[in-house]
Amino acid sequence: MCFKVNPNKAASRIREAALFFKGILIPFRRIYYFSLLFRYFNSQQLQFRMAHLFRDHIEAISPLTDEEFSYILSHFIIKKAKKHSFLIQEGDPVRYEYFVMKGCLKAYLVDGNTGKEFIYYFAAEDWWITDREAFFKQEAATINVECLEDCELLGITLENREKLCAESRKYEHFLLVKSNKGYISLQKRLQMMIMGTAKDRYEHFIRNYPHLYDRIPKAFIASYLGVSRETLSRLYKA
Repeated sequence: MCFKVNPNKAASRIREAALFFKGILIPFRRIYYFSLLFRYFNSQQLQFRMAHLFRDHIEAISPLTDEEFSYILSHFIIKKAKKHSFLIQEGDPVRYEYFVMKGCLKAYLVDGNTGKEFIYYFAAEDWWITDREAFFKQEAATINVECLEDCELLGITLENREKLCAESRKYEHFLLVKSNKGYISLQKRLQMMIMGTAKDRYEHFIRNYPHLYDRIPKAFIASYLGVSRETLSRLYKA
């Protein structure tokens, strides 16, 4: 059987179909472009906020020109990590040292026999975190670093860290001062764990890190202080 096709009708139907699909596709295309613009502006705002906070952090010790800061920042990568995700896991290579721009993390060891966690330290905004031994020796991690909140960080490799120290006296001085403060803080923590009572350790934590107490689960704070959850509750009520 033979069908005759009317060319004018066929062309008209094709035009109608094209207009129909155009009416569907154009809004979707607009949505797609708007989503790209939204992501772009969000990314720009994040980079601006990170640059501002990080510059304030460095300039508390070493004032910088715009050119000096831009050069330092160019050696860092931006890292976003979700709550409960691992920034570092035991046994993995440690490529970066991180500066916390937003969020809170815990660094901890796990007892292989009991599975019990021993929290080494916390890190929130304006703090640095990594497995330092693994990072500086370029070995596998011996601790875990887990996000307690959604986090935004700046990361630098050991190679870029050493490059900046060699090229910038100001950045080298900044790291020296930060390292010395870290050693003093670690010494005080060790003294408190060895000589201090549970009450001493609790009061020291509240006095030095009041902004962390309501952000961190009490079981984690108890682990950090080396006391039971029940003991922490009694100290809190007292």
